[in-house]
Amino acid sequence: MTATDDGYARTARAAPARPGARGDRLLEAVMALVEWPFTRLQRLIGLRRMPWVFVLPNMALFTIFVFIPVLLAIGYAFTGGTELLLWNRPYVGFENFSRLLSCGSYLDPATCELDLFWTAVFNTTWYTAFNATGTLVVSLVTALVLNRLTRGKAFFRAIFFYPVLLSPVVVALVWKWFLARNGLLNAVFADLMGDRVIFLLEVLWSRFWVVYVSIWFHMGFYTLIILAGLQAIPRDIYEAALIDGTSRWRQFWRLTLPLLMPNLLVVLVLLLIRSVQVFDEAWVLTDGGGPGTSNTFLVQFIYETAFATDVRLYGLASAASVLMGLALLVLTLVQLWLGKKAEN
Repeated sequence: MTATDDGYARTARAAPARPGARGDRLLEAVMALVEWPFTRLQRLIGLRRMPWVFVLPNMALFTIFVFIPVLLAIGYAFTGGTELLLWNRPYVGFENFSRLLSCGSYLDPATCELDLFWTAVFNTTWYTAFNATGTLVVSLVTALVLNRLTRGKAFFRAIFFYPVLLSPVVVALVWKWFLARNGLLNAVFADLMGDRVIFLLEVLWSRFWVVYVSIWFHMGFYTLIILAGLQAIPRDIYEAALIDGTSRWRQFWRLTLPLLMPNLLVVLVLLLIRSVQVFDEAWVLTDGGGPGTSNTFLVQFIYETAFATDVRLYGLASAASVLMGLALLVLTLVQLWLGKKAEN
């Protein structure tokens, strides 16, 4: 070994350990410990079967918490009585569905055998129409604005997404306090107009605030989906459009919207599913669907029929949930078909 090599060796031995090197070695030891059983398992079952090792836990959870409950709901829908256990309940065929769908006029819930069910259906329909449309428009506009920002984009994305991380019950309670007779908004109204508005005890106002709070609560999630689609559009397309003298408005209609359509379709499907299943924040905000039944939605009807009455009609509630699931399936399939047709 030459003198130069010996000097390098002494320098390497004398150099202090790199900060974090001990942490790196600890991480490598932990990863080696985790890797050991999977390596042995791969040798035992073969490489081709290894993906099932990672898929089976998710499939098991899906089966336990989704697939089996769906099958149980379908089974309960064809039974009657008040017994909880399925094998103790008498088979009644389509009687529960017949009761739900028995109406003199489907446009007048008062003529139906279960008028509260059809009131909930109509309330869910108007809520879904206004909430899905409003959330889609607000999310699209917000994403377009965020996409044009040059500074603070990450900050504003976090601000808009933050409400999504909160509990729906917490959000509803905060807004309920804000809209109460002695709440902050009424304090402003009293100073400006000398009068207070009972927001949550008037039908039109309560419906407006139920939709508004839902849009405020969920729009951050859908904004990020649309923003991801906007950022995936190549800039070259817009540069070529500017060279051709295309206006901004025409670029939006002819370029942005068509290229953004897959993201908008995903957002619309998720919005419709979420809107039809509305329950928690609306139930807390309106004190159980008030005033009266003006904000009673379909999931609330199912919950109260099965769990919140003295006579718990599990079969009737299950039949209503099956009908709701079928309606969601049809809506989703129609949207996907329209999306594929638009692409072609």
